[in-house]
Amino acid sequence: MNYEQLIQQIDKERMPQHIAIIMDGNGRWADEHKTKRVNGHKEGVKAVRRIVETAVEAGLKYLTVYAFSTENWRRTKQEVNYLLKLIMDSLTKEIEDLNYNNVNIRFIGSKEELEKSYNKKVIETCKKSWKNDGLHLNVAMNYGGRRELIDAFKKMADDLKAGKISKEKINDEMIGNYLYTAYMPDPDLIIRTSGEERLSNFLIWQSAYSEFWFTNTLWPDFSREEFIQSILDFQNRKRRFGSR
Repeated sequence: MNYEQLIQQIDKERMPQHIAIIMDGNGRWADEHKTKRVNGHKEGVKAVRRIVETAVEAGLKYLTVYAFSTENWRRTKQEVNYLLKLIMDSLTKEIEDLNYNNVNIRFIGSKEELEKSYNKKVIETCKKSWKNDGLHLNVAMNYGGRRELIDAFKKMADDLKAGKISKEKINDEMIGNYLYTAYMPDPDLIIRTSGEERLSNFLIWQSAYSEFWFTNTLWPDFSREEFIQSILDFQNRKRRFGSR
């Protein structure tokens, strides 16, 4: 079945609000193609563009992609520097097209470790899209689920001390409002490519009731068709949220 036929099968009434993707396999793709790891990352960027375009066409409201984790700093300095530059260059290059397609883009994650000039350029570039009300694209950058919770609890502690909140009022919703993803719906569906089946410190609070789609496909090869298939599979599931 081709892409046009697949996308027509989507039930707009049962469309997930938020899909998150752990984009895994760039390095293995490079190994399989006997090329440099940087070329795997370049192909990975092409896949991001492809899936963002598909998300817009499908009518998705929120898409979060795991671009750079707090653990990625353990990679070689050369690879880290290349990844940071590639992410920034891609943002700068794509912002006009994202604007044209009514995409609202934000980076979520910790600002620590990243240079102030880098953070400033990210915000200045993303700001151009913040009036858009189509797809909300979140780029998880220097992101770690545990770091997110630590940051949230520190802010809550400050507000408790200042009397802005009381411990009696602390609940799921309040904690959610202190996370990087504050005021966004939790992901309905989390996709992970390359055959791995774990969260890897990604959206660990928000994924409590997420559905999962695991595929052996390496991220650079992840197609528009497979993305739509993941949505169709989601729509065939019965979500009980622990009720029975």
